[in-house]
Amino acid sequence: MLKTLPFDPADHLTTVESQEMLLEDAFASGDATYITNALGIVARARGMSQVARDAGVTREALYKALTASGDPKLTTLLGVAKALGFRLSLTPN
Repeated sequence: MLKTLPFDPADHLTTVESQEMLLEDAFASGDATYITNALGIVARARGMSQVARDAGVTREALYKALTASGDPKLTTLLGVAKALGFRLSLTPN
């Protein structure tokens, strides 16, 4: 029987550059689910507890907001981006 193991991409995004690439791709897609998932992956890669503290939310609230079915408030999104060392901006198409 083939044995499989759980895969968590956060375990493999160990550099800031790889994390940036994921987030850039997610935001370029315009897909809210992908963006939320990518933010969750990077937050887990950096340490969810620390990101939550830096973002000003509880760890539990951050986990809930950054799930595939999560829909984070703008304040949470901005706080997470800042905690991860990013600034959100808009550019024309």
